Amino acid sequence: MPTIFFATDVHGSEVCWRKFLNAASFYGADVLVLGGDMTGKAMVPIVERGGGRYELTLDERPQVLNGEDELRAMERRIADRGLYPARVEPEHAEKLSEDEELVDALFKERMLETASRWMEIAAEKLGSDGVRCFVCPGNDDVFEIDEVISDSEEVEICEGRVIDVDGFSLASSGWTNHTPWETHRETSEEELAQRIESIVAEVPDPERAIFNLHAPPYDTGLDDAPALDDEMRPIRGGQSLEPVGSTAVRAVIEERQPLLSLHGHVHESRAAVRLGRTLSVNPGSAYDEGVLQGALIKLDPKKKKIRKYVLLEG
Repeated sequence: MPTIFFATDVHGSEVCWRKFLNAASFYGADVLVLGGDMTGKAMVPIVERGGGRYELTLDERPQVLNGEDELRAMERRIADRGLYPARVEPEHAEKLSEDEELVDALFKERMLETASRWMEIAAEKLGSDGVRCFVCPGNDDVFEIDEVISDSEEVEICEGRVIDVDGFSLASSGWTNHTPWETHRETSEEELAQRIESIVAEVPDPERAIFNLHAPPYDTGLDDAPALDDEMRPIRGGQSLEPVGSTAVRAVIEERQPLLSLHGHVHESRAAVRLGRTLSVNPGSAYDEGVLQGALIKLDPKKKKIRKYVLLEG
């Protein structure tokens, strides 16, 4: 009787990644699923000034560090918030301030290095436990991350695949409908519908299906995000909400009626709803606070049902 722990949108937070891996032993889960957006969004250069002195800017506030202990503590703090610390010489820092392409190259380098190290952490924590760990890159994840995950022996990449998990079919895609930010894996609703259909068509039995689709179904309470004005600013301080999920995702759930569908993408819409027979879950995300939000779901393969589920955070 498999027990799944599902989380999503950790966005580079190292403490959330470690909590995700620890969820197997802490909650008694034998399957871990990370639904998308594993990587972070920004980098924090730390300029070495000599004599054990370092300078950086965090939250628009210049800071000075003295000594290796302060530096390592700050690097941990930065990493736990989903940012990438990058030690640089003053000359390099000057070049970064003048060359956006150089910034992008260093950011991607740090991102991929961190992802590789995360795979090593997974191997250390899960190597002898028999726990299966799945990661599906999301719309914010660069395509190069797929190879890093694929090289892992303990973490299984699941984008575009249908995988048997203790008698259930896990069908996954991290692609989403269009966003205002023009991210890496987004497309039109028409093309998204075709992409998803090509995957779920391989599912032998919808009653034993788990759809792991990063985009939440449209207008279901799993996709309510702050409405934005023409300049991308939240309306009424973020208090005005609007549905931003996918009509294609909703349509495939309503048509196929899988036992369970797992979603993320919209951090604010932490909820579980029924779409016909299907239980659809978005556990939300509070990665920038170092808090891991997730869902624990116990499945009954004989009765083809969900024995119980609970939304968790910690």
